[in-house]
Amino acid sequence: MTGRTIGITGVTGHVGGLVARQLRAAGADLVLIARDPGRIIDADGVRVARADYDDPDAAASALRGVDVLLMVSGSESIDRVRQHRTFIDAAAAAGVEQVVYTSFQGAAPDATFTLARDHWATEEHLRVTGMAWTFLRDSLYLDFVPDMAGDDGVIRGPAGTGRVAGVARADVARVAAEVLANPEPHAGATYDLTGPEALTLDEAAAIITAVTGRPTSFHDETLDEAYASRSLYGVPGWQVDAWVSTYTAIASGDLASVSDAVERITGVAPLTLERLLRIGEGSVSGG
Repeated sequence: MTGRTIGITGVTGHVGGLVARQLRAAGADLVLIARDPGRIIDADGVRVARADYDDPDAAASALRGVDVLLMVSGSESIDRVRQHRTFIDAAAAAGVEQVVYTSFQGAAPDATFTLARDHWATEEHLRVTGMAWTFLRDSLYLDFVPDMAGDDGVIRGPAGTGRVAGVARADVARVAAEVLANPEPHAGATYDLTGPEALTLDEAAAIITAVTGRPTSFHDETLDEAYASRSLYGVPGWQVDAWVSTYTAIASGDLASVSDAVERITGVAPLTLERLLRIGEGSVSGG
């Protein structure tokens, strides 16, 4: 890492924050980039910069001197692709050499999960900038799976018996830190990041129940039921489509493939849902 400056976005979030802590502990030269730098915890001795994906001037200033950049995908919005393109163009203008982008498993122009289409469009823009790139196509976060249950403990959605090879945020962060620390061998690579197993939501619910003691079950909604139950939140149609297609992507098998990339890149096997939950419950120590 000698002589290389690493920029990290999303540092006030889960993945970006974990990556920043790991690389800081390793002595990397970091630039922590956030929309609100005041929310960054423990930034002593590290360069901090303010930038928004939608502000090209602030982004170019924040990225000046950065060699390798972790670009954590922006918050879900109707114009997220435009924001991503703005930030990517600013990175190219600032002289960034390589971008590591957190994409999504199955990213494609016609992906079942509607937001995976945004990731595909972002990848395509990165390919033509002249910068080197690495795509980390994360599966559904395992950390999110327990939160899919409502207050009554029921996970509802049209997922059927489809399987999802969810990945823990901590494993995504470990891969990202490894790639950022030694980016050249990963230039031009696309990695699916998954856990070690693909579960149905019925199986996931049973694991949540067994580990946490919170009764959890899965109800396989019809498409009509899924749209009706989510329309009550009063959000735009694109957001409802994204929520519902999270489940239809599972049903279609788009998220069922298990990859060995996490262990291959980091040398450590990825977490299972059971292991992640036990760590969270304090039943076992992390490692």
